[in-house]
Amino acid sequence: MTENQTWVTEFILLGFPLSPLTQVFLFGLFSLFYAFTLLGNSTILGLIWLDSRLHTPMYFFLSHLAVVDIAYASNNVPKMLANLLNKEKTISFVPCIMQTFLYMAFAHTECLILVMMSYDRYVAICHPLRYTVIMNWRVCTVQAIISWACGSLLALVHVVLILRLPFCGPHEINHFFCEILSVLKLACADTWLNQVVIFAASVFILVGPLCLVLVSYTRILFAILRIQSGEGRRKAFSTCSSHLCVVGLFFGSAIVMYMAPKSRHPEEQQKILSLFYSLFNPMLNPLIYSLRNTDVKGALRRVLWLERSM
Repeated sequence: MTENQTWVTEFILLGFPLSPLTQVFLFGLFSLFYAFTLLGNSTILGLIWLDSRLHTPMYFFLSHLAVVDIAYASNNVPKMLANLLNKEKTISFVPCIMQTFLYMAFAHTECLILVMMSYDRYVAICHPLRYTVIMNWRVCTVQAIISWACGSLLALVHVVLILRLPFCGPHEINHFFCEILSVLKLACADTWLNQVVIFAASVFILVGPLCLVLVSYTRILFAILRIQSGEGRRKAFSTCSSHLCVVGLFFGSAIVMYMAPKSRHPEEQQKILSLFYSLFNPMLNPLIYSLRNTDVKGALRRVLWLERSM
């Protein structure tokens, strides 16, 4: 390093290079999506809290998924919305690193929560007589704690490796938030170790869990096909298809983002992928679970009927 280099104390988030009118339109559209995200996931949380019939392991994990989705969107979207209207699109170094940490922590946690949900469905359908013994509340609580702890620890590893790097310029992040790959491009040192750890973490947190989910659902499919009752088979398909939709949306976009060759999709396409699982996934998850899940729709009707009666 030469003596006349200065350390970066803030970054500029370039966001989307669009006309002012288009940015105002996107501000309104994304604000609406963000409001739907908060409303939908808060509704799921409220229904699970209020309806005792939803006090089961499946909805215990669904409530954690709703919390993760709210936190995940709230970490990235408000700053993006502010930058769509502001000419100054700066973010200080410490808030940027904190945003990276929270983004990675919530993403990792969501992967693990989805695996726990698939295991819950596997036990419920393949081992129904032992379900209450295997998936007792102590086991569910431990699984949730492990998901949050592992997600946070993995994110901490990424942040520690980022903080060892010097950032002496340039200071323009070609993204709408402090996404880890975009931040690493600004480092004034070799980032091979960071890239190796990101790839290894992707294998551990994306490929590994996805394989577990696919194995679980392969066995679930065979178990469903053996169910004699048409109503039982329909309910099992409805519940499992909801979860598979969520898994496909999240894991698919994340694997393309972090494991596909970077030459396959330019930076603007990476922004769209990030937007998909930062905003659209958290918004779609409650819609998928409410529209395709008879228990959630029944709980909503009971809560609305109770309020009308009061």
